[in-house]
Amino acid sequence: MTSSMAIDILRFTQQYSLYSTSFIFAIGTIGNLLNILIFTTLKLFRNNQCVLYVVTESIANIIQLTTFALVYQLPAIYQTDPAGSSLFWCKFRSMIISSCTLISFSTICFSASHQYLSTSHVFYLRQLTTIKLATFLICTSVIISILHTIPFGIFLEIRSSVCAVFNQNMTNYLSYFYYPVLSGFLPVFIASVFSILAYNNVRRIVRRQVPIVRRRLDQQLTAMILIRVIVFIILTVPYDIQRMYTYIAKVNQSNLLYFAIVNLIGAVLGTFFNLNYA
Repeated sequence: MTSSMAIDILRFTQQYSLYSTSFIFAIGTIGNLLNILIFTTLKLFRNNQCVLYVVTESIANIIQLTTFALVYQLPAIYQTDPAGSSLFWCKFRSMIISSCTLISFSTICFSASHQYLSTSHVFYLRQLTTIKLATFLICTSVIISILHTIPFGIFLEIRSSVCAVFNQNMTNYLSYFYYPVLSGFLPVFIASVFSILAYNNVRRIVRRQVPIVRRRLDQQLTAMILIRVIVFIILTVPYDIQRMYTYIAKVNQSNLLYFAIVNLIGAVLGTFFNLNYA
């Protein structure tokens, strides 16, 4: 009875993941393409550094959503998970997901910090917001994110048709640093602090001699970044906690019902997490 229930839950989880990911892929791709189109064609945004961060994030998001869609659609098409038989796909999908996650999250932090600097009453801080600095930060983020995927390419293995990390040191890194810090607390903390500081700056910007068009643009961009950061926190923290628990508790198929329930919870939280990219 328990085994039958577990199998039903796993089947439901698979179908839920397939349809929810497909839906998020559709709306997310359209939304990110509109971001790129609007922010790169309107003259008002053309020389704004914050827009460069938003466009970079949108490109990373499209790649991320496409990878997630393939992760769930390929098993549905072939009736088996290619990651359980193809070592290349096992490693490649995780490397893409990891790198795009770090690029996307870092650009959120960059855009929040940029808004704080550009709206600051200190002239020296406003001078730091240049296209050259934005380009340097983005290129650095991309390079570091790609280099960070090397351990995934090394330690991901296929055992008993399961693509996973079996190395204890890498598991500890994922459990205690990657999920809780690098893709969890650190970007959430940085983005939160700078978005709040930028919001306070915008509230005082009326007192400065700033052209009304620039003032409105700063207010709009700051409001957009602040909302983005709030959504980022809400959607990211629960998923990171679930992933940490999965690695620390060493959830496996020895208890099939427990494994199925954890998988279902992970799928639901994963859906919300993927909305980050949509």
